[in-house]
Amino acid sequence: MTKPRIRLGMVGGGQDAFIGAVHRIAARIDDQFELVAGALSSTPERALASGLALGLEQARIYSDFEVMAREESEREDGIEAVAIVTPNHLHFPAARAFLQAGIHVICDKPMTATLQEAEALLQLSQQHRALFVLTHTYTGYPMVRQAREMVASGQLGTLRVAQVNYTQDWLTEPLEQSGNKQASWRTDPARSGAGGCIGDIGTHAYQLLSYISGLKTASLCAEMSRFVAGRTLDDNVQVLLRMHGGARATLWASQVAAGCENRLDIRLYGDKGGLEWSQEHPNQLWFTPYGGPAQLLTRGGAGATALSRAECRVPAGHPEGYLEAFASLYRDTAMAIRHYQQTGEVALSALLPGIEDGVEGMRFIDCAVRSGRDGAVWVGLA
Repeated sequence: MTKPRIRLGMVGGGQDAFIGAVHRIAARIDDQFELVAGALSSTPERALASGLALGLEQARIYSDFEVMAREESEREDGIEAVAIVTPNHLHFPAARAFLQAGIHVICDKPMTATLQEAEALLQLSQQHRALFVLTHTYTGYPMVRQAREMVASGQLGTLRVAQVNYTQDWLTEPLEQSGNKQASWRTDPARSGAGGCIGDIGTHAYQLLSYISGLKTASLCAEMSRFVAGRTLDDNVQVLLRMHGGARATLWASQVAAGCENRLDIRLYGDKGGLEWSQEHPNQLWFTPYGGPAQLLTRGGAGATALSRAECRVPAGHPEGYLEAFASLYRDTAMAIRHYQQTGEVALSALLPGIEDGVEGMRFIDCAVRSGRDGAVWVGLA
């Protein structure tokens, strides 16, 4: 029998919002969710207009997420999960409201604006026994999951060196001064938090490094730069990382790298081989065993593992990309919610980023900001 769709709500993501539309598309690709309620904007007029444009019932269009959490939790047909796609400073209060109402949370990254909020949210999720998913999109790519599997199986041997770069150029000029909505909140400490570029894309790079390699950071040294005059938050970050076990890593995140649209690259090198993956060519993974020729592994092609093949929706050679990777996170979330409904067990797949990833991401931001503030000193990630 066909299972009913999971009833989904959304906070943020109204008119002119980028990531809200991405979440809505991703949630429907595998037909597991149905959007039925939302607090899509902080102003009643925009919230109503956004909700009606999406076909929501007027009675389930809210201008206050706390009212939404309370009223939806009291309905027999209330939402089972909520997607939080607001600017960073609203992640914590919105997630808190829905966790306290017993509603599963799907949250955009970074998880909160501060490390203290992240740690408080972790405690809340444990107290209220609700699922918490963090949408680190790039973990949903088939070849990223294959890379993780190859590292875990020992094909690279003992990891020695890792490099991860996430570079863009869209903030090369002071767009925040021209009224650009996306630029204005990302460069505003009151809405973005203590990190600018490092919170927006640096956390993606850091989580991808941790996700594929399995390495944990012992300490870091960060240089935080603001190249655009008048900008309050960092727009370029360079980080050295010392990993537990002796491996070394570097991370570069920039939103002022002219010519880079959305370039996320990762390279891992062990004593038995190396791996390279690029988000701009997501269906390809390069593997080079030490002393042997480089091998091009493709999504769904020869050399693809059963794990990565399970992520494919179309045959090999037909490109899959960003939206499909995002959809994999929603599909995995649906599986976790259905498992919870059947067993009462709060558990996520090891492939799905959760609240611990969110806390670790905020710890990374906090340590990097402190390191950069104090003159690029080494800071331990306790």
